[in-house]
Amino acid sequence: MTDLESFAFGDSPALADELLALVLAGKKTATCWAASEGGKGVEIGKRWIVKDGQGRARAVVETVELTRRRFKKVDAAFAFDEGEGDRSLGWWRRAHTNYFTRRGEFAPGMEVYCERFRLVEVIDAK
Repeated sequence: MTDLESFAFGDSPALADELLALVLAGKKTATCWAASEGGKGVEIGKRWIVKDGQGRARAVVETVELTRRRFKKVDAAFAFDEGEGDRSLGWWRRAHTNYFTRRGEFAPGMEVYCERFRLVEVIDAK
Protein backbone atom coordinates (compact mmCIF):
# COMPACT_ATOMS: atom_id res chain seq x y z
CA MET A 1 0.00 0.00 0.00
CA THR A 2 2.93 2.36 0.52
CA ASP A 3 3.38 2.60 -3.25
CA LEU A 4 0.00 4.33 -3.67
CA GLU A 5 -0.25 8.06 -4.27
CA SER A 6 -2.14 10.03 -1.63
CA PHE A 7 -4.29 13.15 -1.32
CA ALA A 8 -6.68 14.93 1.01
CA PHE A 9 -10.03 16.33 -0.08
CA GLY A 10 -10.75 20.06 0.00
CA ASP A 11 -8.56 23.06 0.69
CA SER A 12 -8.26 23.02 4.48
CA PRO A 13 -7.72 20.48 7.26
CA ALA A 14 -11.31 20.94 8.47
CA LEU A 15 -12.76 20.34 4.99
CA ALA A 16 -10.46 17.33 4.50
CA ASP A 17 -11.84 15.78 7.70
CA GLU A 18 -15.45 16.62 6.82
CA LEU A 19 -15.24 15.08 3.35
CA LEU A 20 -13.28 12.05 4.57
CA ALA A 21 -16.04 11.39 7.12
CA LEU A 22 -18.56 11.31 4.26
CA VAL A 23 -16.39 8.78 2.39
CA LEU A 24 -16.08 6.59 5.48
CA ALA A 25 -19.87 6.77 6.01
CA GLY A 26 -20.48 5.65 2.42
CA LYS A 27 -22.15 8.92 1.41
CA LYS A 28 -19.35 10.40 -0.72
CA THR A 29 -18.44 8.32 -3.77
CA ALA A 30 -17.45 11.15 -6.12
CA THR A 31 -15.30 14.25 -6.31
CA CYS A 32 -14.32 16.88 -8.85
CA TRP A 33 -11.61 19.42 -9.57
CA ALA A 34 -10.94 22.19 -12.07
CA ALA A 35 -9.74 20.87 -15.43
CA SER A 36 -7.12 23.64 -15.36
CA GLU A 37 -5.35 21.54 -12.68
CA GLY A 38 -4.90 18.70 -15.17
CA GLY A 39 -5.87 15.06 -14.84
CA LYS A 40 -3.70 14.51 -11.74
CA GLY A 41 -2.78 11.02 -12.93
CA VAL A 42 -6.29 9.73 -12.30
CA GLU A 43 -7.33 6.70 -14.33
CA ILE A 44 -9.93 3.98 -14.04
CA GLY A 45 -8.80 1.25 -11.64
CA LYS A 46 -6.15 3.39 -9.92
CA ARG A 47 -6.12 3.24 -6.13
CA TRP A 48 -5.33 6.19 -3.89
CA ILE A 49 -4.73 6.76 -0.20
CA VAL A 50 -7.03 9.41 1.28
CA LYS A 51 -5.51 11.47 4.09
CA ASP A 52 -7.28 13.26 6.92
CA GLY A 53 -6.73 16.91 7.80
CA GLN A 54 -3.58 16.03 9.77
CA GLY A 55 -2.05 14.14 6.84
CA ARG A 56 -2.68 10.64 8.20
CA ALA A 57 -3.67 7.84 5.82
CA ARG A 58 -7.30 6.94 6.57
CA ALA A 59 -8.73 5.14 3.53
CA VAL A 60 -8.01 3.61 0.16
CA VAL A 61 -10.31 4.42 -2.75
CA GLU A 62 -10.36 3.18 -6.34
CA THR A 63 -11.37 5.28 -9.33
CA VAL A 64 -14.31 3.71 -11.18
CA GLU A 65 -15.28 6.55 -13.55
CA LEU A 66 -13.69 9.72 -14.86
CA THR A 67 -15.31 12.31 -17.12
CA ARG A 68 -14.53 15.88 -18.11
CA ARG A 69 -17.41 18.30 -18.55
CA ARG A 70 -18.45 21.90 -18.21
CA PHE A 71 -19.33 23.01 -14.69
CA LYS A 72 -22.88 23.81 -15.79
CA LYS A 73 -23.26 20.29 -17.25
CA VAL A 74 -22.67 18.50 -13.93
CA ASP A 75 -25.92 16.66 -13.24
CA ALA A 76 -28.01 15.90 -10.16
CA ALA A 77 -26.81 12.29 -10.01
CA PHE A 78 -23.18 13.39 -9.74
CA ALA A 79 -24.05 16.05 -7.15
CA PHE A 80 -25.82 13.37 -5.10
CA ASP A 81 -22.81 11.04 -5.32
CA GLU A 82 -20.51 13.81 -4.05
CA GLY A 83 -22.48 13.35 -0.81
CA GLU A 84 -22.21 16.91 0.47
CA GLY A 85 -24.85 19.21 1.96
CA ASP A 86 -28.39 18.15 1.08
CA ARG A 87 -26.94 16.29 -1.96
CA SER A 88 -28.96 18.44 -4.40
CA LEU A 89 -27.61 19.95 -7.61
CA GLY A 90 -28.42 23.47 -6.36
CA TRP A 91 -26.41 22.93 -3.18
CA TRP A 92 -23.55 21.41 -5.18
CA ARG A 93 -23.40 24.37 -7.57
CA ARG A 94 -23.38 26.95 -4.78
CA ALA A 95 -20.77 25.10 -2.72
CA HIS A 96 -18.50 24.42 -5.69
CA THR A 97 -18.82 27.95 -7.05
CA ASN A 98 -17.63 29.14 -3.63
CA TYR A 99 -14.84 26.54 -3.51
CA PHE A 100 -13.51 27.28 -6.99
CA THR A 101 -13.83 31.05 -6.39
CA ARG A 102 -11.81 30.72 -3.16
CA ARG A 103 -9.10 28.99 -5.17
CA GLY A 104 -9.21 31.59 -7.96
CA GLU A 105 -10.37 28.99 -10.50
CA PHE A 106 -14.05 29.72 -11.05
CA ALA A 107 -15.25 30.86 -14.46
CA PRO A 108 -18.80 30.45 -15.82
CA GLY A 109 -17.66 28.20 -18.68
CA MET A 110 -15.03 26.27 -16.76
CA GLU A 111 -14.55 22.54 -17.18
CA VAL A 112 -14.18 20.08 -14.33
CA TYR A 113 -13.00 16.51 -14.02
CA CYS A 114 -15.68 14.41 -12.36
CA GLU A 115 -14.44 11.25 -10.67
CA ARG A 116 -16.46 8.47 -9.11
CA PHE A 117 -14.69 6.08 -6.78
CA ARG A 118 -15.35 3.20 -4.43
CA LEU A 119 -14.09 2.75 -0.91
CA VAL A 120 -11.68 -0.20 -0.85
CA GLU A 121 -10.30 -0.06 2.68
CA VAL A 122 -10.60 1.93 5.90
CA ILE A 123 -7.29 2.55 7.65
CA ASP A 124 -7.42 2.97 11.42
CA ALA A 125 -6.15 6.31 12.67
CA LYS A 126 -3.02 5.88 14.75
